[in-house]
Amino acid sequence: MNARNMPIDVQTQAKIDLSAALRSASRMGLGEGVCNHFSLAVPGTDDRFYINPQGFHWSEVTPDDIVTVDVAGKVVAGRHTVEPTAFFIHSRIHRGNAKARCVLHTHMPFATALTLLELGRLEPVSQTAMKFYGKVAYDDQYNGLALDDAEGDRMMKCLGDASVLFLANHGVIVTGESVAYAFDDLYYLERACMAQVLAASTGKRLRQIERSVAETTVRQMDADRTQSTLHFESLKRLLDRDDAGWRGV
Repeated sequence: MNARNMPIDVQTQAKIDLSAALRSASRMGLGEGVCNHFSLAVPGTDDRFYINPQGFHWSEVTPDDIVTVDVAGKVVAGRHTVEPTAFFIHSRIHRGNAKARCVLHTHMPFATALTLLELGRLEPVSQTAMKFYGKVAYDDQYNGLALDDAEGDRMMKCLGDASVLFLANHGVIVTGESVAYAFDDLYYLERACMAQVLAASTGKRLRQIERSVAETTVRQMDADRTQSTLHFESLKRLLDRDDAGWRGV
């Protein structure tokens, strides 16, 4: 049995998965410099979460670099610091939304482009967009950097029961029950936004999908999330193939 096939405890696996999400997002061009952040509730807890460290490009993060933070903002494990806005955004969402075990925040290009439009919305115009029908919330007020609990709480309230939040003039937050589910949604959200922006750039009217069809389609997609898990597992295989050392020691 080689090292990759050895049994791994759930907390180590969680750090591996979070690192895989960061590296895969970087390979897809979804990151921005050393900004933006991904977090995951520590398995078996409801008051601590893992998050990527400050000052690291997503393409270089390994499981050993992941930082553990408590809800008071204290680093309880890890050798690095955490970027301040990362704490205020992620801690308040983890604390206020039990379903948001994984929280992904990016400034990915096409989704962010929609946040720059007056009342920009993800329109029900593509099959990919159906994945998010009825699951998206919008924060239409830009308040500058999220540097206090109040701003984090405001974002959390805007998110509500949705799993995706578009932040005006800023970017997006995608949440999920697992890294695999959240990352799959993040990827397809950007693809849906890209298709919409490209279609809108023609100047022609977007073809809307009827509400009843949209409601049926999202139910069909939600009925089985196996494809989301398979997608994420395939991304880890690609990292194993192309990015030796990404799993750390």
